[in-house]
Amino acid sequence: MTQLPPIVPIIMAGGAGSRLWPVSRDTMPKQFIELLDAGLSAFQATVRRVVGEGFGRPIVVTNNDFRFITAEQLARIGVEAEIVLEPERRDSAPAVAVGAVLAERQLAGSLCLLLASDHVITDEPGFRRAIEKAARVAATGRIMTLGIRPDHPSTAYGYIHPSDDDLGEGARSIERFVEKPDRATAEGYIAEGYVWNSGNFAFSTEIMLEELKTHAPNVLSAAREAVEKATRDLDFVRLDAAAFAASPTISIDYAVMEKTKVGGVVAADFGWSDIGSWDSLYAVKPKDEDGNRLEGDVVALDTKNSFVRSEEALTTVVGLDDVVVVTTHDAVLVSSMKAAPKVKTLVAELKKSGRREAGEHLRMHRPWGWYQRIDIGDRFQVKHICVKPGGRLSLQRHHHRAEHWVVVHGTAEVTIDGEVKFYHENEAAYLPIGCVHRLHNPGKIDLKLIEVQVGSYTGEDDIVRIEDIYARG
Repeated sequence: MTQLPPIVPIIMAGGAGSRLWPVSRDTMPKQFIELLDAGLSAFQATVRRVVGEGFGRPIVVTNNDFRFITAEQLARIGVEAEIVLEPERRDSAPAVAVGAVLAERQLAGSLCLLLASDHVITDEPGFRRAIEKAARVAATGRIMTLGIRPDHPSTAYGYIHPSDDDLGEGARSIERFVEKPDRATAEGYIAEGYVWNSGNFAFSTEIMLEELKTHAPNVLSAAREAVEKATRDLDFVRLDAAAFAASPTISIDYAVMEKTKVGGVVAADFGWSDIGSWDSLYAVKPKDEDGNRLEGDVVALDTKNSFVRSEEALTTVVGLDDVVVVTTHDAVLVSSMKAAPKVKTLVAELKKSGRREAGEHLRMHRPWGWYQRIDIGDRFQVKHICVKPGGRLSLQRHHHRAEHWVVVHGTAEVTIDGEVKFYHENEAAYLPIGCVHRLHNPGKIDLKLIEVQVGSYTGEDDIVRIEDIYARG
């Protein structure tokens, strides 16, 4: 790829991924969860594939709720990126427009590679070869899609029909896009040479901005204004909320790709999956001799062709075939493998009934670490708190509760009404109602403590932040 200018990766990382519930939820979606065997999240694996020779500084488009987990996961793999915060979800076209505007500002006529952050790729050399082909054709003025040669008649993906028009590098122009088909239609598509639409694109900023101007001018104008009025917040680029809200909610396929005359597709096979559901994740994972994928504290007896995952409790499965069983701290999913894509419908029903488990994890991640509720009852709540090295909670007070902090690992620097004290393992701090306090981890290892709240109200909204290094309200 040395003969091409550096390619700027634009990585979309703001989705929800409810089909992988109960592991993936609104507060921690699938792209940031360690689902891969290397101990990486799909987001981290995506970023690592597009750094180094031939690539420019990545642009990561995510939303405000995920800003700190995005920054933390990038730091863990030693990658610097421009992290752009969408004020609200607007589908892929606005994200593409923002990324193209920013890349054009960095270098006019840049080549870009648009990637979703939740895809799994098992053949990375094959992926690189496909990118190089797509980028070479994109440099001639095309918007190139990476198409995946189907290995089965999937009803979960959209399809692309390549035309006979040869664009070089094994690429073809696009005859048409089609939506997710039924099985019989999918079988026909495969027989006719259709490929799966991976949703990954290569393009020059000049061409993409011109096509947006022609086919989706309201998307482009909103993106330009949102970038023009953007502000810096710590290490993040915060898009202007009012300007961004003027954009319609629309995918890049609908906004541009189904209308453009300069689209093209490179057909490839590099072990791709969008891990949209448990059955698709199971398909790309290694299995044992019984066809099972067992993760965590799991024991399976007389069970075959199944995916069983436990995040904490011992999970046992006996005499089942083609099932998905997933246990977390506060929820259990049991599904046939065939019905796994319907988990999204299940989550929607849970949300309708007001179930907290539908969208929130017991473990809530914060820029300083995380906390997890252990128990809650009348006038009390118990939490497990972990503060990463250097982490510092806001200077705050509570109106309705007192707190007891018992240190179980590491060292706590505790400020109470201006007085600073240090607490070590098996020592406890008492924070009376109304005191101004702060918790800081001054050490080089995680600080873990048990917090016991006592009072008339223990909700998260009983926090008055006086000062916060993470710029939270």
